[in-house]
Amino acid sequence: MKAQELYLEAHGRPAELRAVEAVQEHRSGVLLKLAGIDTRTAAETFVGMLVSLPEDALSPAGEHEFYYYEIVGFRVRTTSGKDIGTIRETFPTGSNDVWVVVDGTREYLIPVIADVVRTIDRTAHTVTIEPMEGLLDL
Repeated sequence: MKAQELYLEAHGRPAELRAVEAVQEHRSGVLLKLAGIDTRTAAETFVGMLVSLPEDALSPAGEHEFYYYEIVGFRVRTTSGKDIGTIRETFPTGSNDVWVVVDGTREYLIPVIADVVRTIDRTAHTVTIEPMEGLLDL
C-alpha cells in the first residue's frame, strides 16, 4: 500500500482524513497505524468504518482487473444486444463477486464470473454478459 493518507467514514458523518504512519501486512489484510490513534482502545472506536483511499494511491488495475468503484454506472447488455440496466454496486459472496444491476424497478444479480461476463469496455462504460439460463428471469 502506497497511500500516505486515507479517509474514515461512518454513521453518516463526513469522511475524516487520517495520515498513515505505518503499514504491516497481517494474515489476509493489513495493520495500519494512523496518526492520533495510539492505543488499541482508541482504534476500536473505528471498527466498522468505511476506509477509502485517494484514487492516486491505488495501484493500476491489470489488464483483466478493475476496482469496484470504476464500473458503477456502467450499462450492462447481453451478447444478443438486450439492455439489462446499470451497475449500482458490487458485493462479494465468498465464491465470486456479484453485480447489482438495476433498470427502473427491476434488479438483477449478475455473477462476475468468466462464464457470464464477456467484455468490460472502460471507454464505452459498458459490460457485455452471456446470461446463464434463468439468470434474467423474474
